[in-house]
Amino acid sequence: MILHSLIHTLGSTLRVALLLCMTADAARAESIHVEPVPAQPIHVVTEELPPYNMTRDGVLTGMSTEVVQAVLKQANMQAPIQSMPWARAYDLALHTPNVLIYSITRTAEREHLFKWVGTIAASRWYLYSSASHPVRLLALEDARDWQTATVNEDVGEQYLMARKFQIGQQLQSSNRYAFNYQKLQSGHVDLWISDELNAYYLARQAGDDPARTLVQSLRVPELEDAGGFSMAFSAGTPDTTVQLFQKALDTVRANGTYDAIARKWQ
Repeated sequence: MILHSLIHTLGSTLRVALLLCMTADAARAESIHVEPVPAQPIHVVTEELPPYNMTRDGVLTGMSTEVVQAVLKQANMQAPIQSMPWARAYDLALHTPNVLIYSITRTAEREHLFKWVGTIAASRWYLYSSASHPVRLLALEDARDWQTATVNEDVGEQYLMARKFQIGQQLQSSNRYAFNYQKLQSGHVDLWISDELNAYYLARQAGDDPARTLVQSLRVPELEDAGGFSMAFSAGTPDTTVQLFQKALDTVRANGTYDAIARKWQ
């Protein structure tokens, strides 16, 4: 009896000690914050939209690209970034899980198509005309009388098409922004809808002074309401991945990295 009682007491003591150890281990685990790691690889896509994203000497660079790279580093993630025509990048992000797209404008029409990370660059949009053939616009409706250059599936084209402008009638669509500056200056179109930094960059790349060759015929404030260009994930991406990138972008903004990148490109 004495031996049986001793064994029972020892067993109870061991169970209590084991329970205390397990409780302590759980408490320590809860105190260590570990960021969630996406279960699937991330594929990052963008387009040639200088100076935000562009290929220079075979290397993808630009203001938005550097911000995205900083966010990836902060999130401790490695992911390939691929530049392609916007329509293709947009289609991938619409239909493929775990795709991150940038620089994309957040509009009401796109709001529920993507999971939004946040703004990475400011933008201002205009309908431009050539200084050699200036077009005076008092309202967007006035642009219906002219031919406007757009980029396939970009936000400028989507904005005009949502307001009943039609490709082949008022709109001439292409796959590259540089083509549109050339078409405007050669007289093949009368207007060009573009972000300001992109328009000025392309003019300078062509050896022109944008202050002398471009006229801001009409500002398009509706394309600026969301604050500029953003990062966004495809709708099929897990929320934990989106939240990880949102936190990383917030950190990049808070620690001064974002401001340093913005000063470099402005």
